[in-house]
Parts: sequence; C-alpha cells; structure tokens
Amino acid sequence: MKITRIFDLLEQHKNEFNKPNTFGAKIDGKWKDYSTDEFVDTVNNFSYGLLALGIKAGDKIATISNNRPEWNYADMGIMQIGAIHVPIYPNVTESEYDYILNHSEAKLVFISSDLIYSRIKKIAEESEVIKDVYSFEKLKTHDKQWTEILEMGEKNPLKEKVDEIKNSIKPDDIATIIYTSGTTGKPKGVVLTHANIVSNFVAVKPIIPLDSTSKVLSYLPLCHIYERMLNYSFQNIGASIYYVESLGTIVDNIQEIKPEGFTTVPRLLEKVYDRIMFKGRELKGIKKAIFDWSVKLGMKYKEENNSAWYCFKLKIADKLVFNKWRAAFGGNIKVAVSGGAALQKRLAHIFWAAKVPVIEGYGLTETSPVIAVNTFDPGGKRFGTVGLVLEGVEVKIAENGEILTKGPNLMQGYYKAPELTKQVIDEDGWFHTGDIGHLEDGKYLKITGRSKSAFKTSMGKYVVPELIENKLRESKFIEQVMITGENEKFVSAVIVPEFQHLKAWCIREGHGFGNRSEVIKNPEVIKQFMKEVNEYNKLFNQHERIIKIAIVQDDWTVDTGELTPTMKVKRKVVEAKYEKNIKKLYN
Repeated sequence: MKITRIFDLLEQHKNEFNKPNTFGAKIDGKWKDYSTDEFVDTVNNFSYGLLALGIKAGDKIATISNNRPEWNYADMGIMQIGAIHVPIYPNVTESEYDYILNHSEAKLVFISSDLIYSRIKKIAEESEVIKDVYSFEKLKTHDKQWTEILEMGEKNPLKEKVDEIKNSIKPDDIATIIYTSGTTGKPKGVVLTHANIVSNFVAVKPIIPLDSTSKVLSYLPLCHIYERMLNYSFQNIGASIYYVESLGTIVDNIQEIKPEGFTTVPRLLEKVYDRIMFKGRELKGIKKAIFDWSVKLGMKYKEENNSAWYCFKLKIADKLVFNKWRAAFGGNIKVAVSGGAALQKRLAHIFWAAKVPVIEGYGLTETSPVIAVNTFDPGGKRFGTVGLVLEGVEVKIAENGEILTKGPNLMQGYYKAPELTKQVIDEDGWFHTGDIGHLEDGKYLKITGRSKSAFKTSMGKYVVPELIENKLRESKFIEQVMITGENEKFVSAVIVPEFQHLKAWCIREGHGFGNRSEVIKNPEVIKQFMKEVNEYNKLFNQHERIIKIAIVQDDWTVDTGELTPTMKVKRKVVEAKYEKNIKKLYN
C-alpha cells in the first residue's frame, strides 16, 4: 500500500507482516516481544483515550522518555487523531524543559522516570497549558500512569471517530515539532509534516539491506529525527526493532539479540575500534604480528574493485582476525547506519574489510533528516564523504561553500519564528544548512566544516575546527578535543585524554598513574601529547597547526553540558568552562 501519512505504517504492518515481534524490550532481566496486533490495538486504545480526555487535532502532546515500545504506541496514537507530537530529550536542562513545554503549549506530558518527573514537576504545576503528566511505568513520586488513558480508550472505543479524523488528515498536515538542542541559543521548534518524514523513510528504504526477518537494535534517542525516521523505515521494511536497556548495556544487548542492523553515531564505532586496538597492542609474538598485518590490510580496503590477490589475503585476515570483530557486533551485522557527525575515513575502510558495512549519511532535523547517504549500489559509496544526494532531494553549493538543499523533506519552518525561518530558507526555497562542503566528482557530498564554527586568527587566516578535530580524534591518546584560537596569533587545542590508553602508556613507560588531576600535569605526559599533536600537524596548513595544548581531566558528556544530545561539542560551554586554561595558552 502507498504510505502518505506516518500512521499508515500501522495498516501496512498489519496487512503485510503481522508478526509476533514487531518490537522487543528487556523487562525484569528478560527480553519481551511485542506483536503487531498489540502495537495496533494499543495505539488505537490510546487514541480513543486521548479523544475521551478532550484532545483535539492540532493539540500538542509531549513525551520525555527513553526508547521503548510505549514511545512508538504514543507516537502513532497522537498523530492518527491529528494531534502533534513534541518529543523531548530525557537529558536536557530544566530551563530547556521549561522553554520547550511552554513554547510548544503542550497539553499533556508523558514521561518514563522519577528523575524526569522531579525535573518537570514544578514546570507542570505552574503551567497554564499543561493539563496533566502521565508516566509509562509505575513511579514512586507520581501516581498517574498512561494505562489510565488506555483503559479509558478500551471503555470508549471511538473507532468511527478516529477513522473520520484519520481520513481528514492530509500528508502536508503537521505531524511533529522537534526542538533542536543546538550548541548556542534557545532550542528551535522544527515543524515537520507527515509528507516531510514519509518522503525520507520511503527514499531510504531501498538502501537498507534488511527484510521482515531481520532484527535491528536501537539505542539512539527516538526523540531525535535520525533514529525516529529510521525506526519508521525499519517498520516499513518489517524488521523487528529491539531497544537497548541503556547505553551501558549496548555490548551485552548486541550479544543477546545478534542484530542484522543498527543505527549509530561515529563515537560508538570509534570506541569499539579503540577497544579492539587496545587489546591488539597487548598481544605478543606471532599473534601480534598477524593482528597488525590484518589491520594494515583492512586499512587498504577500497569501495570497489579490490584485486583478487587483495581479496585472497583478506580471506586469511578474516579467518584469523576479523571474524572476531564481527562477533563483537553479534556476528550477523549486514548494515550499520552512521550519522550525526563525521565518520573517520579509516574506520569506513577497516569495518568494511571486516564485513561490518557502515554506511554514512548526512542531514539535519530541518530536512527530516537525510540529505545524502552512501549506498550498497555499484558506485554508491565513497569513504570520507556522506555519499550520494538522496532521491528526490536537491543540493547545490553556494559561492561561499555552504551546502544548500530543497526537497519534499524540508521543514515547514520554525514554530512561532517566521523571522528565524526566513534566515535559513531563502526566497527561492533553498535551505541554508550552515555546513560547508563540496561535491566530489560532481556527486559525492563531502562535509568539511560548519560555517558558524569557522573562525579567523589575528593573522586573517580562516580555520575550520572540525577538520582538525576529526583528524586528532584518530589518535589513540585523544578522547575529545576542541580547537580554539579566534582572533589569536595561533591555534590551540583543549584535549580530553583517552585515559585507558594513557594509563597503559604511563605504566609501560615507567611514569606511574596516580589520578587524573596529577597525570595531566606530568611533564612527560604533556610532552607525549605534544608529540602526538605534532604528527597530525604535518597534515595541516601552516596557519592551522596547533602550537599549544591544554589537557583537561573531565570527560565531556551530555549530562555535564559540554555535548548536545547528538554528541556535538558546545563550543561556548567548553570555552567558558576552560576559560582560564585557554587564556593561559595565549598569555
């Protein structure tokens, strides 16, 4: 059947797949499957209950929750009665909760934990718009559960009313408002229609090498358009979606589910690679020689046309080394979709060599999100780029190098912010992404930086920090890094070490490893980091080279405020936090 509204996926799923494991989640230590029938029935009961509560088309309903089947049930139940879903990250600041809930005028809020309730309780009590807060599970601090609405729906099955509303909803009607938690300023409410998101997941579907027998693992937040759109695409394919318990259980959950696919950000792949390499460095003798040979071989993997001799050697490396890499992903991986940040080119080479195909894509919340993506087709991928422009989407490069785009995936605009909308969508309908890039060979889109984060040194030279940072993060010594130097004579770097590797190095070199605050002051450690940085400096232009570094002890996380929920560095936050360190570099 033709999908034109997001909730059309329900009917398609029931008619084409109707499976016992549409979703999966771990409850009390055991995996539980949720069937198509349960999905459809729960969604409908939820819609009936919302109507009984007086919710009308156009009303906003917020969810603040971890990934779980109930999120999908609420999502579909909200949209099929014409209400608008406002999903919010579970780990934003209280001021952001306050702003988003009030700005969106959410009438109901659905949450998943006592912690979230403690952070929005006062906001909900003081709000003139929020009618009630419900939880997806039993809480200690709040009595109202969403099951009350389901029971209300079961007692008042308003099927004809829901069908009437569904039939009245057009593809260009608003489905959701997603607030972007940017690196600066207040969150902006991105208004997306059914047609925006449907156009994206339908175009992405043929790229994903999965079917209705496949299982996928989901750990990225469903409130983010990237994971949400791909969840819809997985439903469109009929794949079973299993939600991880937490970020800390990803490794265990992968081994339990053994998925054929998952979506990810590059940081997870970097961490997996770093762990594998860390173990490889501990090997001795012939085992270490074989490991090192295999890694060097994997780094030479080409997108296409690898020679017969190379493939023969790769088979040996696979039998001796890379089959163990696949085992780390459960052994069945057919695709890992990477987005949200730049994937290191070397990781693309080696994971494809290890038969863990990583396809990198690019997009923004405002574009629902995919603009371009690498594919499995002949000529469909190029490592180091974000691939081919998605079918139906247009891209052009402005004179200043900014990437512009238009297409059916482009948002209606920012909620209650027509002036902001005019700033990013020009009179000809082109959306200005704020990203700098170019088309290699006229078709492979390559991102080279953010126009807003680029800065000039006092010598008048432009620096694009992301280019330098992405390279530096390839170092086994560096966990996080931020480049600085605006209006200064030279470029510097604030560095968070990869402390596991640093500890092993300190012990091996006889420097000892007390605690973080001590080790980052050790002159030998500082010397080693500068040596590492200087190796990468050889790759940069003279004005881009890092002259001084500040090594800091604290990890940068979403919870501590240095990273956005999509793992981008909040430059102003980091600059403010380490203001003294940075000033010292330039004094």
